[in-house]
Amino acid sequence: MTPPPAPAPSTAVRDALTTVLFGPDFRTEHAFWRKLTTTEPFRRRTCATPREQLDLGYARLRLINRSLDSAARLACDVRALTALHEWLGPVDPTLTTLAGIHYNLFLGSLLDHDPEGRRDLSAYLRMDEVGTFLCTEVAHGNDVTEVETTATYDHDRDGFVVRTPHARAQKFMPNTSEAGGPKSGLVAARLVVDGTDHGVFLLLVPLTDGTGTRPGVRVRPLPARMGSPVDHCLTSFDDCFVARTALLAGVQGHVGDGGEFGSALASRRRRLLVSIGRVTPGKLAMSACAVGSARVALALAVRYAGHRRVAGPRGTGSVPVYAHRTHHGPLADALATVFAMSLLHRRALDRWESSTDADGRADAERLVAVAKGWITWRARDVIVECRERCGAQGLLEHNGLAELVTGIEGTITAEGDNLAVQAKAAAEMLLSAPDAVGERSGEGEAPVGDLRDPAFLRGLLADTEAAWFARARSRMSAAPPGDALGRWNAASGAALRGVEAHAARQAAEAFATSLAALPEGPARRRLAEVERLFLLRQAGRAAGELLAVGRVTAEQVRALPDLYEEAVAAVAAHAPALVESFALPDEVFADRPIAGAAYADAHDDPAGPWHRTPVRTAEGATR
Repeated sequence: MTPPPAPAPSTAVRDALTTVLFGPDFRTEHAFWRKLTTTEPFRRRTCATPREQLDLGYARLRLINRSLDSAARLACDVRALTALHEWLGPVDPTLTTLAGIHYNLFLGSLLDHDPEGRRDLSAYLRMDEVGTFLCTEVAHGNDVTEVETTATYDHDRDGFVVRTPHARAQKFMPNTSEAGGPKSGLVAARLVVDGTDHGVFLLLVPLTDGTGTRPGVRVRPLPARMGSPVDHCLTSFDDCFVARTALLAGVQGHVGDGGEFGSALASRRRRLLVSIGRVTPGKLAMSACAVGSARVALALAVRYAGHRRVAGPRGTGSVPVYAHRTHHGPLADALATVFAMSLLHRRALDRWESSTDADGRADAERLVAVAKGWITWRARDVIVECRERCGAQGLLEHNGLAELVTGIEGTITAEGDNLAVQAKAAAEMLLSAPDAVGERSGEGEAPVGDLRDPAFLRGLLADTEAAWFARARSRMSAAPPGDALGRWNAASGAALRGVEAHAARQAAEAFATSLAALPEGPARRRLAEVERLFLLRQAGRAAGELLAVGRVTAEQVRALPDLYEEAVAAVAAHAPALVESFALPDEVFADRPIAGAAYADAHDDPAGPWHRTPVRTAEGATR
């Protein structure tokens, strides 16, 4: 079936769907960052070398800082931070990385642990110095509780001596080079007072002064890596001294005037989690960056598919490549995924901001972590699919897809490797009460429901989640007792599938909430079509497990492919119009030739023979 050309969306439909994707406060949360991407300093440009791109990123970072009414306010506003990543991530991944480190991990941590404003942050707020964050070590990443850099209290000098004990403890991948001007960093180190290790804390350490490293600091560049150029380095400390005030103190701990250590928290792990609490907003920022990048990739691919023409069936002439089901099908599926990613991101952000008590905060933090993994993995799927749908044009740097392909890998690893983050969530959910993971009783009961009913399809997602966690518990119980790692290994595969189903269920519930808020009309119909495609895709992936636990019948499983094809056709017919709801400014497309019908003009040769006026010879021939 060839989808008919999509009608231009009405302003009302486009605006309604934009509100669905971005929330009701678009002007407050997003308009500033969207506008910034249209200004000349932030327009897409070609840099000859990675160093030029890096220098451009730092220059743009300072432009952002000068445009703010308050750098501190940005650092304290998680919605503004995520919006920055959502809009600037696909425009300049280098800039987004630098901004996330400076405003969230560095400034945000300093402000969180100094609510009374006793520390002078003016150099960082003016960006006379750029802030960075040194936590990961060569041998310690997700196991941050095991970092080996030490900060030993010196009573005589009333401060700390920061030391790197061996090569494995070098700080790995902070942006600590001379690029970007003077820098200070928050260094995660084991706090040692009077010979006692009190766990990992953060200390503010000056690193460079614009001409070189500070005393006791050593910085070496890492080899080139894939993705956007950032000055990632190995950083080590040779008896680097900082004053006692360098310690980021609070409920996690402090060192008093007499050099005694005190803490309101007995658990060293809890002390660390309080110290590095800014990692959770960082996960939200990574999700936002992935969502924004996937939107741009999909919009480019859909535009290109509409004006790239290929031979149609015999005797019909050429048709847009989008006319082929093999081409528009994956793009329609990607569109449903991008809507789901957007809605899950908003849901996690809302939950994080609204959580108040300890239990609610823990649940919200887990959802943020699960969403980060699911969204960034799905973004990679979407971006790679869109690149492939654009063929060789998608490989050219000036079209902007290639950098999205490599850039998404950074979001998958940043703020906690996805697999490690998902495994932690899986373990927590596995050990929770059954109702905490939506487990439903009655395995083997005859299903009651219609595959055309979205409520039934959402219920199947809950069934899938429950089934995978039930399988994980069963495998754990069957494993030999006394072997904790063996028991986890037996359960982990199924538990991770349960986390994946949990993320999809959360996205499905976000769809339902958004639909309930829309009045009857075209916008609601378009969103319902997108929701249906997403739900059917999830049901199809879980069909075997659902059949095994008696939640669907064999007849329903056989019906799923045809229902899915119907849903693809419905979404594909409106995909060009639906991407208008992404609110991407024209400037984003103007700087990427592939987005325009005249994309071939980017390859024109002014000296090509087609530009020469034919000259007629005396014999009447032309040359």
